[in-house]
Amino acid sequence: QVHLVESGGGLVQPGGSLRLSCAASGNIFSINAMGWYRQAPGKERELVAHITGGSTNYADSVKGRFTISRDNTKNTHLQMNSLKPEDTAVYYCNAVVRQTVFSRPTDYWGQGTQVTVSS
Repeated sequence: QVHLVESGGGLVQPGGSLRLSCAASGNIFSINAMGWYRQAPGKERELVAHITGGSTNYADSVKGRFTISRDNTKNTHLQMNSLKPEDTAVYYCNAVVRQTVFSRPTDYWGQGTQVTVSS
């Protein structure tokens, strides 16, 4: 079993900041990559940020405002600054996990955390 648990979502005013965290636990041999996705009502899930091998990638809409990081092999964080109403969505943590040395990398997802940007 692999579990991803997000935290840090909430209500914030435009221009404000939030820091999302994701902790992975369970049977984990290695995590090849971690990332954050979001989904707004009526919209497709979209990549927000991704980190692997020390490299980071961001959606054009969040470049310069969001920063993804990892403080160890199992935790990732998304620092969100200068938040806009259009950032409102459910944010999901994603990890590409090998459960054992024999396992192929497999995607796992957290339960999601709501981020609402509103006055």
